[in-house]
Amino acid sequence: DLPRELHSWRQMADYSPEMRQFACLLHLYHIKAYDYLRKILPLPHPYSLTKQVLAAAGFSSDIFLRLREKVERGDQACRCCAVLVQDVSLQKQQEWDPRTKQLSGFVDLGAGILDADEAPLASEAIVLMAVGISSPWTAPLGYFLVNSTSGPFLAQLLRQAIHKLNSVGIVVLAVTSGAFARSAETARALGIRIDPKRTRCTFQHPPGSARSIAFFFDVPHALLLIRNALQCFHKVEWLGDTMWWQHVVELAALGEQKVLEPCRAGSKGSYHLKVNLGTLLFSEGVSEALEHLQKLGLASFQSCSGTAKFVRLMSSLCDVFYGRGPYGREPLLAGNYTKISNLFDEARSCFVNLTDSVGRYIIKSKRKLGFLSLLLNAESLKWLSSNHTCLKGTPSQHLHTRAFSLDPLEQFLRALQQACGGSGSPTCAVFQAAYHKLLASCSLAPSPPASSANASPWDLSLSQRRALTLGSIRAQYHPAPGRILAPEYPYSAGLLLPSTALSNALTDLSLYAQSLTCTAGWVAEQLALDLQCEPCLASLFEADESRLRCRSVLYIKKLGGLSLPSASVHHITSISEQVLNQYGKVGGANNNTKLWHMCLEQKVFQELLGESPLFPTLTKHLFEGELSINNHYTVLVKEITRCYLNVRTHSAQHLNLKYPCGRHRLKRLKGKHLFPSLGSCQS
Repeated sequence: DLPRELHSWRQMADYSPEMRQFACLLHLYHIKAYDYLRKILPLPHPYSLTKQVLAAAGFSSDIFLRLREKVERGDQACRCCAVLVQDVSLQKQQEWDPRTKQLSGFVDLGAGILDADEAPLASEAIVLMAVGISSPWTAPLGYFLVNSTSGPFLAQLLRQAIHKLNSVGIVVLAVTSGAFARSAETARALGIRIDPKRTRCTFQHPPGSARSIAFFFDVPHALLLIRNALQCFHKVEWLGDTMWWQHVVELAALGEQKVLEPCRAGSKGSYHLKVNLGTLLFSEGVSEALEHLQKLGLASFQSCSGTAKFVRLMSSLCDVFYGRGPYGREPLLAGNYTKISNLFDEARSCFVNLTDSVGRYIIKSKRKLGFLSLLLNAESLKWLSSNHTCLKGTPSQHLHTRAFSLDPLEQFLRALQQACGGSGSPTCAVFQAAYHKLLASCSLAPSPPASSANASPWDLSLSQRRALTLGSIRAQYHPAPGRILAPEYPYSAGLLLPSTALSNALTDLSLYAQSLTCTAGWVAEQLALDLQCEPCLASLFEADESRLRCRSVLYIKKLGGLSLPSASVHHITSISEQVLNQYGKVGGANNNTKLWHMCLEQKVFQELLGESPLFPTLTKHLFEGELSINNHYTVLVKEITRCYLNVRTHSAQHLNLKYPCGRHRLKRLKGKHLFPSLGSCQS
């Protein structure tokens, strides 16, 4: 398909699709060969090879045009950005596209699908995104359908993206990739040196120029690698200190323990020590919890000082990279530089001297990438705060370290997965249709991506990912058993709550109030099983705030074997019960539908409007991060309401309750009252 004669190339005014495909493949996979042939043949300019039309692969011309318009209008927020890159797994499947009247599912690098029998099927999509540094705008730059990738290939894609952004007047300060072996290969192909003794955290673009760009590994991915390394080695030592993984396992597995001290005078119930499973592993809360349990004299935690020290160091690093804690949202402020620099020096000293149980240095082992990633990120952050001129003209209070993580891109990919309509890997055709749909609604405005109506608080930030919490560690070593209910409180699952006006009149009001309280406590415990946000989880229970300032260890009040809910949870469930009694008959054949549940939820929210504020201890925390409809406050209210309505309308059949022994004894109420669905409980 390509002309053999040299003069045929030189006399061409335009390039055929076959010639563009050849040039595109050659440039992305073998840049040196392309540069050599371009001296002989008039090949296209490298940065004109990958242009996207509609939903086809390649860079989106429309996005770059809109970015150029914003820059020309003088929008200072668009001056600087970071480029993020990540891959998405695809099904290798050939499909007929009725829109284009062509087969789809093949490799496409922006120059069209190869028209040949040997055209390979795509197994991955490489997605690139630009994220604002001084303002949280995001711009999906394009995607590429591939069947295999390498470090040099991704490096070429990144350089093309940087060139296109520079051509519209945007300066790229940093590039972020996941903490994988292929990402390390990409970094080395760009010119990054990942060596604790001779670290080079920047690369030049164009090559040989004076303009430098920092490289970051995604922090949550790096933390996951470090977690896996600690779990693998069991014990690590550095400079006289020892970190034992078993201490973390014991903390996560610590069951509820009754406190010996009695409750306050006139108060019913007793306080129990409970570990907050929503606590992140590398957090100040875990460090404080270990020290607190050590002071209590628990045998399993008597030698955990080194573990607490290591976790506190990791927590401080996370505070810097996430822009939280004592550094606030402005870790790049000049006043923080000395403090941050000292912290990074301490981390370097720790990581470089870490050894396993037989004295081998971990920084030289096969489990080193997580530690090296954080060290490189530290150098990149220091370089950005002291060297890059673009930051000097940017208001320091608006610098977002979030732009140096993959959080914005992964939020976009979650929305993309929802648009694909499935939980598994999509086909190329489905992926392209979903991408085009999201691209059409992309506004480039400084606001967070639209989230799902069923989003949870821990979905809004990757720092809350499930694998980095104490709950995930507990699940690995101690799978959750069936829920046990105390035999003296048969109504603790809410089964004895009245469902009709007659049963309401016949029910003992004190028993009714206790049943409602216990049902609210059961709802709180159900949400706590999955909630990955430490402050939100703590807000679900009635706790003794005078004992601890940290919420990683809770002293919650229990009555009859069930945790008592916080006042806010109790209030929401009370309103839900009132709405349920007023607007629907529990268990009705025509009322157990999704639409009916949504109507009940709407009525509950209407009743809550105008009430006193809920969760008063979380005033500042609930609205942390990007403001959106699905923030921590609204999600907590919705999840509590949904869980309670589900319990009340589905009775015992979906609760999976287990009683300790014997058949359950029903307490007598006024008159003869039958309680449906009790027979379905397991005896």
